[in-house]
Amino acid sequence: MKKIAILGSTGSIGTQTVDILPSIDAEVVALTTNRRINLLEEQARALHPKMVCAMDESAAKELKIKLADTDIEVLTGMDGLIACAAESGADIVVTAVVGMVGLLPTMAAIKAGKDIALANKETLVCAGGLVMSAAKQYGVRILPVDSEHSAIFQCVQAANGNPIDKILLTASGGPFFGKKIEEMRGMTREQALAHPNWSMGAKITIDSATMMNKGLELIEAMWLYDLPPEDIEIVVHRESIVHSAVEFADGAVIAQLGLPDMRLPIQLALTWPQRVPCKVPRMSLAEVAKLTFYAPDYEAFPALNLAKHAASLKGDRGAVLNGANEAAVGLFLNGKIGFTDIAERVAYALDTIPYKKDITLDDVLAADKAAREIVLG
Repeated sequence: MKKIAILGSTGSIGTQTVDILPSIDAEVVALTTNRRINLLEEQARALHPKMVCAMDESAAKELKIKLADTDIEVLTGMDGLIACAAESGADIVVTAVVGMVGLLPTMAAIKAGKDIALANKETLVCAGGLVMSAAKQYGVRILPVDSEHSAIFQCVQAANGNPIDKILLTASGGPFFGKKIEEMRGMTREQALAHPNWSMGAKITIDSATMMNKGLELIEAMWLYDLPPEDIEIVVHRESIVHSAVEFADGAVIAQLGLPDMRLPIQLALTWPQRVPCKVPRMSLAEVAKLTFYAPDYEAFPALNLAKHAASLKGDRGAVLNGANEAAVGLFLNGKIGFTDIAERVAYALDTIPYKKDITLDDVLAADKAAREIVLG
């Protein structure tokens, strides 16, 4: 039986993780949220974890009252999140929190010898070199949960040790596929949140609309699979059936296919190397009928170029890119800036903040802070 800590258990990935638990042999030892304490209380009463954490201090106080009749320890803040990751007794930690907040608990879990089911892409985007080096040092596995990186992982396992020549990273294209940048200037929050295939949280859905999500995933793939960014090709695939593919020296391409449902890659990360029955519906290729592929429009979606540039430089550029993007997306979701302003603000941060090549964890945190301050003005 695996012991699991779920960071961000009340979010999109977190709730889907809870949903697949009956399919696997697991004990949940920790759950966390930011402020969604009603749902966290419901999860805690059903799963009986050792500890829970609400990042928001006032929410944690209320949660403590709600769970006063249990023996569940209630924690708060970053210290609480780190404790759930590193001190809960988990074998594997699902990092389903969104954004830079996932970096410190992920590093703490690695140093505590926990395997990581990684759904928090920002951890690798901001500090990929540091994270992968720590994982190697402490002998832990980084098991990707993102559908694309899970697909690549599965294809690599089928390679029998043969090196990858190229990664084909698929993208849905989001709700604005085919539009020019002029058409997107007036796009609203509601339009940007209307993803055609996937059910995700608001921040990730906006990233899909700008295609920054795919740029972040390119950086993530670069670190996970130790490839230069030029060997990772982004391909728009509207049906979201081919979740990604790899190409080998002889030109053969191996792909992983499935319906667009995050429960499958979540479950695989938790049961690997075993595969067990999953409640995801089975795919019929006859019903899918066709699969289409397109080159991305880099002019219409400048976030892709910003991410590729950050990937080529490494250093602190990933942290600047991500911090600026998180801040800009927040402004857009709150109606403070327009849709196309997101990429423009990220570009300004990358141009303005001095580049640092050799970085520590403190440098990552400083770059993230500087990027947010510039974007928020």
